[in-house]
Amino acid sequence: MGTLINIDNGGTLTDICVWDGNGFSFTKTLTTPHDLSECLFTGIEKASEALYGDADITRLLHETEHVRYSTTQGTNALVERRGPMIGILTSMTGLATAMQQTPAGGKLFADLIADRHLTFDPDAELEAFEFDAVQKVNRLTTLGAARVVVAGASPQEEQRLRHVLLRKFPRHLLGSVPLIYSWELAGDRDHARRAWSCVVNSFLHPTMERFLYSAERRLQGYRVVNPLLVYRNDGASSRVAKSVALKTYSSGPRGGLEGTAALARVYGLQHALMMDVGGTTTDVGVVENDTVAVADRGRIEGVRISYPMSDVTSAGVGGSSVIRLVDGEITVGPQSVGAAPGPACFGFGGKQATITDVNLLLGVLDADTYLDGTFTLDASRSRSVIGETIADPLGISLEEALIRMEHAYFDALSVALAGSAKEGTTLLAFGGAGPMSATGAARLAGIKQVLIPRTAAVFSAFGISFSDIGKTYEVIVPEPNADSASAVHDALLVRADRDMFQEGYLLADCEITWRLLLEGVEDAMVSHLSYQRGDEIDYPGCVVSLQLNVSAALPHPELPESTKADPRSAPAIGRRQIRATADRIDDVPVHVLDELTPGHAGTGPAIIEGPFFTARVLPGWGFLVTRSGDLMLTDDL
Repeated sequence: MGTLINIDNGGTLTDICVWDGNGFSFTKTLTTPHDLSECLFTGIEKASEALYGDADITRLLHETEHVRYSTTQGTNALVERRGPMIGILTSMTGLATAMQQTPAGGKLFADLIADRHLTFDPDAELEAFEFDAVQKVNRLTTLGAARVVVAGASPQEEQRLRHVLLRKFPRHLLGSVPLIYSWELAGDRDHARRAWSCVVNSFLHPTMERFLYSAERRLQGYRVVNPLLVYRNDGASSRVAKSVALKTYSSGPRGGLEGTAALARVYGLQHALMMDVGGTTTDVGVVENDTVAVADRGRIEGVRISYPMSDVTSAGVGGSSVIRLVDGEITVGPQSVGAAPGPACFGFGGKQATITDVNLLLGVLDADTYLDGTFTLDASRSRSVIGETIADPLGISLEEALIRMEHAYFDALSVALAGSAKEGTTLLAFGGAGPMSATGAARLAGIKQVLIPRTAAVFSAFGISFSDIGKTYEVIVPEPNADSASAVHDALLVRADRDMFQEGYLLADCEITWRLLLEGVEDAMVSHLSYQRGDEIDYPGCVVSLQLNVSAALPHPELPESTKADPRSAPAIGRRQIRATADRIDDVPVHVLDELTPGHAGTGPAIIEGPFFTARVLPGWGFLVTRSGDLMLTDDL
C-alpha cells in the first residue's frame, strides 16, 4: 500500500496526518486565509521533513497513493456569515414562510436571504413569462443577490424558467447570473428542505470552488498522477470536479466521527461522544456501538436539508473564539480571530482575548513549547488584551478575570455536550484545544470518562484515512408500483456508471447497496427497507424514494487491538506553576506523552504534553496511558 496523506484544514490551524504503511506521522501548520493552498503545501512540506529528516515535498507526493482533503472553511464561512448574498425566485408564494417555520430558519433566512425573494407565475403566457422572469432576476441582483436559487413546485416549472434565463442571461456575458435549480440539486418533495439545500450550497460554493481548484492546480504542478480527493460530510471522498459544496460543510467533524468509530471498536466503547475543539467551532457527534449516528435529513444551523448528514452539532466555541463582555457578562464566541490576526499571544496584531491567551497566562500552556516548539507565544500581549477587554471594564484583577474566563469557556463547552451525554458515555476529546478543556467540560456535563487519542491534534485528519470513494443517489419513485421503481433503478445505475467512471472506477468493481426510504407525509420520519429490482412498491401515506449507495474501496490503515495496561507511576519531566484560583497557584507535574509507555498513570492536577497538544488533568481526575499510547482519563470525584 502506498502512502496516504490526509489533510484537515481549519480556521486557525491545518492538520496533516500521513500513513506510510507502518504507522502515522503528523504535523500542523498555521492556516493562511489569504491563500489556503499555501498552508496546504507548507503542511505537506513539514510532513515530508518529519518522514525523511529533510523536507522533500516532491518525493512525498510521488510516493503518495491518495491525497484526501477536508476543510472547515465552509462551516466557518457560514458561522461568520462570510459569503455571497442569496436571492430566491420561486413559484410558491408560501415558500419563504415555510423556510422560516423555526427560529433557526428565521435567523438564517434573515442573514442569507432577507428581502431577496420574489415569485413568478409558472403558467403565464410565454411573452409575459419571459418579461417577468427577466424583471425578477434583475430586481434580485439590484437588491444585492450574487447568486439566485430557482425553486419551482415541480421540475417542469424550473425547466421552463431555465430555457428563458439561459437565453436572456447567457453565461458568456458579464451580466450572467449564477443560478441553481432546486430539483437538480435534490429530488426532495419537501420544498423548504430543497430550497435550504440550494441556498446553503450557493453560499458555500464560491469559497470552496476558488480554493479547491487552486490546490488541485498546485498539485498538478508536481505531476501528481491521482487527483486531489475532497472528503465529504457523508464519510466518502470524491474528486474536486465531482464534489458538491454543500457536502463539504462539517466534513472535518465527520472525519472526527470516523476516527471515533475506529477507536470505539478498538476500546469496546458502547456510547462515545466526540468533542472536536477547533479554532472557530466545537463539533459534537455521537458514535453508538461503533456506528456513526446519521440523520437521513441533515441539519445545518438548525434548518433541515435534503441530504443525509452525520448528526453533528457545531457551537461557536473554539480555541480562537473571542471572549468578551456583553452587557457585563463574559461570553465566548461565535466570533473568531482565526489564524490572522489570531489570538493576541500569536503576536500578529490580535486585539481580542481567546482561551489560548487565558491558558497561556494560567500556566497551562508553555510559551516556548506551543506546537511542539515551532511557535513562541507572547504572554505580555495576552496580559494587555485581557486587562483592557475584561479585567478593567469589570473592575477585577487579572487573576480573577482569568478564572472567570476559563469557567465561561468550560461552561460553553459543557452546554454543547449536555444534550448528547448519558450514563456510561466516554468523551473523545481532540482538536488543538480539546485536550486542554476536556476534563473541565466533561465534569460539568456529567461525563466520567475521557479518551484523548495520541493523534488528538490531528484527529479529524486521522479519521479521513478510513474513507472510500463514494456516491449516494436518492430519487422519488413517482408511482407506487414495481415498474416505476424499476425505471428509477435503471436510471440511477446509468448515473452511477458515468460518475464512477469519471472518478476512475468501473461500476462492476464497486460495492452497490439499494434501499427504499419511506417518509411519512405527516411526521416526516424516514424508515429504511432493502430493495431489489422488481420489488412491489405499495406504501400508502408515504413518499417513497429509492437510494443507491456506490463505493470504491481505498486503502485503510490497520489499527492494533488495544486494552488498558497495568498502571504504574508516570515519570514527570518537570513542574509547572498553574493558577487554580484567583488566590492560589498549584505546583503541577508535567509529563510528556511520547516519553511515557503503556501503563504509566497519575492523578490530577497534572499537565501532559502530547504531540502538538497540551492535556490538562484537573484535580480529581486520574490518567492512564493505554497500549496504543492514548490517554484514558477518569473522574474519581
